[in-house]
Amino acid sequence: MTVKRVKSQLVQLVIGVSVSMSAVMASAAIQPPEMDNTAYVLMDYNTGEILAQKNANEALPPASLTKMMTSYIIEQRLASGDLKESDQVLMSPNAWCRGSSSQSCMYVPVNETASVIDMLRGIIIQSGNDASKAMAEHIAGSEASFAILMNEQAEKIGMENTNFVNSTGMPDEGHEASALDLAKLSRAIIKNSGDYYDLYAEKEFTYNGITQGNRNALLATDPTVDGLKTGHTNAAGYCLAASSDREGMRLISIIMGTDSSQARADQSRELLNWGFGHFTTVTKAPTGQFVSKLPLWFGNADEVELVTGDSLRILTTKTQKNKITTVVDIPESLEAPIAKGQEVGKMMAVIDGKAVASVPIVSNSDIEQSGFLNRTWQRLARWVQNLF
Repeated sequence: MTVKRVKSQLVQLVIGVSVSMSAVMASAAIQPPEMDNTAYVLMDYNTGEILAQKNANEALPPASLTKMMTSYIIEQRLASGDLKESDQVLMSPNAWCRGSSSQSCMYVPVNETASVIDMLRGIIIQSGNDASKAMAEHIAGSEASFAILMNEQAEKIGMENTNFVNSTGMPDEGHEASALDLAKLSRAIIKNSGDYYDLYAEKEFTYNGITQGNRNALLATDPTVDGLKTGHTNAAGYCLAASSDREGMRLISIIMGTDSSQARADQSRELLNWGFGHFTTVTKAPTGQFVSKLPLWFGNADEVELVTGDSLRILTTKTQKNKITTVVDIPESLEAPIAKGQEVGKMMAVIDGKAVASVPIVSNSDIEQSGFLNRTWQRLARWVQNLF
């Protein structure tokens, strides 16, 4: 990789242009697919950029896509230690599913218990309303109280057009979410749920002698798809949140309001293929890549090594991927003390004179100040140097 170092004035000119993904700037020229649904969103996981959308901010009935928030809260409680996988959860009469064909169930017998990890599988794979209600009661005392936790978490994630009333997604007045918000939730699950995200790719789960398959049809037809959740009610239509990881680029699709389970799968597949067909992610520098060595004043070392503090990854159209250059903005020298990881500059990816992404340049080591006498001599040397 060739790194071009530019003077500060030019860097400021580049930064002065709003830093945005070139893919988004160019996407207006790429016609997104037209699909018969109520709303959809295609999001790039790494950047959170929206590649295509239809009615993305419209608050709609989310059906069982609601359960992604229920499972996310459980996963975060497991990660924090507030819950343990082996904890036993009671199936109360209120949560119990009586076997009605009008809702999906895990079929835990009434007044019996199941472990948290089994309940979590029952929610994600079997879409169990009974498991969702039982976990809501276990965590918050009641489903209404759990809904408060759901909305608090939604606010943290930045879900601006969402209001949860229950843990299942069954029709309820005021229970709604937008396609964009559900994409944000999907991204949070993938990013923050650790190994529990693997559950979203499991194709079946057996409990109480009953085996049920995952309703996400893409799991059976596309090996790059590893989640997330289906949903259906008469009010919501057929919905699907899906994620696919191909050659280091992950996309999240949300489809809402189709007229059949086949349509939601077909449209999700079409949207993902469209995204991977037109866009790509280019890594110009990995985390920790060497950038430069700078002279260091007043330290117990003469120079400091600088590296990238994060991976410089750029979302762009495939037609622009060979136009990306990099520039760095770092000072001529530094003064001790310097802490490892301390930001001292920026590396930017540039396309057609516009900064499309940036990462910090950081010190690769801790360097303390030198002694008083040495600092005095260096100050004198620096003063003499500046005379010329």
